[in-house]
Amino acid sequence: MKQELEVVLQDKKTTVPVKQVHTLVIGSGAAGLNTAVQLHACGITDLCIVTEGLSMGTSINTGSDKQTYYKLGMCGSQDDSPEALAESFYAGGSMHGDLALTEASLSARAFLNLVNLGVQFPRDTFGQFVGYKTDHDPRQRATSFGPYTSREMCRVLIDEVRRRDIPVNENRVVVSLLTSGSAEKHRVVGAVVVNTQTESIESAFEVYYAENVVFATGGPGGIYKTSVYPSVHTGAIGLALQAGARAQSLSESQYGMASIKFRWNVSGTYMQVIPRFISTAADGTSDEQEFLRPFFKSTGEMNSAVFLKGYQWPFDPRKVVNGSSIVDILVYIETVIKKRRVFLDYRSNPSEFNFDDLSSEAHEYLEKSEALFGTPIERLAKMNQPAIDLYRDHEIDITREPLEIAVCAQHNNGGLAGNLWWESANIKHLFPVGEVNGTHGVYRPGGSALNSGQVAGFRVSEYISRVYHQTTLDRGACDDAARASLESLLAMAGNGNNPRQTWQEVREEFQQRMSQAGAHVRSVRDLEKAVEEGRKQLQRIRMEGQKVENATELAEALRNIQLCTAHLVYLDATLFAVRSGVGSRGSALVLSDKGAKAHPDLDDQWRFVGEDESFREKVMVTEMNPDGSCDHEWIKRRELPHTDPWFETAWAEYREGKIYQ
Repeated sequence: MKQELEVVLQDKKTTVPVKQVHTLVIGSGAAGLNTAVQLHACGITDLCIVTEGLSMGTSINTGSDKQTYYKLGMCGSQDDSPEALAESFYAGGSMHGDLALTEASLSARAFLNLVNLGVQFPRDTFGQFVGYKTDHDPRQRATSFGPYTSREMCRVLIDEVRRRDIPVNENRVVVSLLTSGSAEKHRVVGAVVVNTQTESIESAFEVYYAENVVFATGGPGGIYKTSVYPSVHTGAIGLALQAGARAQSLSESQYGMASIKFRWNVSGTYMQVIPRFISTAADGTSDEQEFLRPFFKSTGEMNSAVFLKGYQWPFDPRKVVNGSSIVDILVYIETVIKKRRVFLDYRSNPSEFNFDDLSSEAHEYLEKSEALFGTPIERLAKMNQPAIDLYRDHEIDITREPLEIAVCAQHNNGGLAGNLWWESANIKHLFPVGEVNGTHGVYRPGGSALNSGQVAGFRVSEYISRVYHQTTLDRGACDDAARASLESLLAMAGNGNNPRQTWQEVREEFQQRMSQAGAHVRSVRDLEKAVEEGRKQLQRIRMEGQKVENATELAEALRNIQLCTAHLVYLDATLFAVRSGVGSRGSALVLSDKGAKAHPDLDDQWRFVGEDESFREKVMVTEMNPDGSCDHEWIKRRELPHTDPWFETAWAEYREGKIYQ
């Protein structure tokens, strides 16, 4: 239903187009697409997806050498159950047990839905879905379509969206969430978007009113300078934080080595073939050094550590001392502190390379893979030719040139806090799904994020169709929220206050700050400075605005407001966690002059504190206040439920709708 809203923008009375739908889906990654499909299947057909583009975002643009989808075991004689899978999720720490059991219970359903839609996950002669072990996985639950698992998921889901004729509005950047009410009655009522295809700033805004909003905007890729998130993906969690949505575990992210010319994870086979690590001067060619060797007792120990990065890919402080994660630290020192460039060279073996010097684990793996020969590129061609082809598809030929890498932001285990039905913990009718929903804790099995995002679609669609199927919007409240938002947005983004900076300059500033102070190497001093500077920057750009000349720049300037907000909240939450004494855990090293040295040959700057494991029984929750300050609190995590329901009783509760209460 199309309408218009009269509003005064920059002292001019104008009209903004309004569209009202029952449920608005923001974002078109794997989680958002599946939620739209499942809503439609449940009878919620008054839908609309708004997105920057179906080819944008993380899901359709990322992967690894063998991108993992983690699910309930479905092969052989291994015993598995929802509760056993939930225990693996829960074991990582700081994850609520009821969410772990929910993700486990719908795992098979979500996975088989993808199979039925056409994702060709491998199976054997008997139809069993074969699996392998991934990180933090006690069973062989992992599977893969190949390097592009999530891309293929998106492709089949897009086909289903089109088959169901679900409307998709592309070239839209969401710049505000509209809410009404307060306390227990605080709810979402829609969103404001910028249509980047319009010719003028005045006609760029659109308003959507919605009974429910599915928030599928992905992780906070845009707040980091050094990132493996695709450049076309920035995330939008800042919009929800500005609206007052509760978040949890924001300090728990994963970081790992990745290529930076084309952003891609260099895990798995990329490391198991043992490439030569080299660093150069800033020009990328002069003063070439094999910089790892001085920090290992032997070449065999060094090469075995590199091999282990294939299994133990994300940076992990538990593996720094005498472990594989010292490699990440050494790469960080070269790139960030020494301002040099680091490359993986697959064309030749490391100096003094000898297969007999490798650890038994590395030697046996290569032998069983029939790759105990040749150079790294020859071993990679034998073990995983698609891993070579992938880079060639992006105009990088690793058979002829080295591959530039850095330690990059990879995935946020935290995000917005939701309940068992993925509804926001404190804003009704708002459903964060996918990476923006912070269900994960400190550690998680590799590939479990894809499972979580697919499970979300089934939970949200069931709840909306059973509980929120009616329309209860107050049009007056919607109009008031939209007018206030539009006036505020244009004031912050426009040129009325003679802004000094372009949107690119603004973004470069907070991205640099986040990667320096809020990534995998942390200290109280750096975080305190970063929070202070971040708060000043946010105040400045809100007051001054940014240079804007067209609809695209308007969208980017407004995006900067929510991204700068997000980076500030993440920094503040991380500072709170470090001050609380959590220590080094997950994928973050907390530096302290009272800690242990990361390596005997590194100076005292590289002393770090260990983890206080008592915090694994807690979850950090965060809320941003209207004045921009943040409240953080540690709460006890909810325990893992142990259920053995009696069928007749459970059936009655389901029929009567008690499971939704």
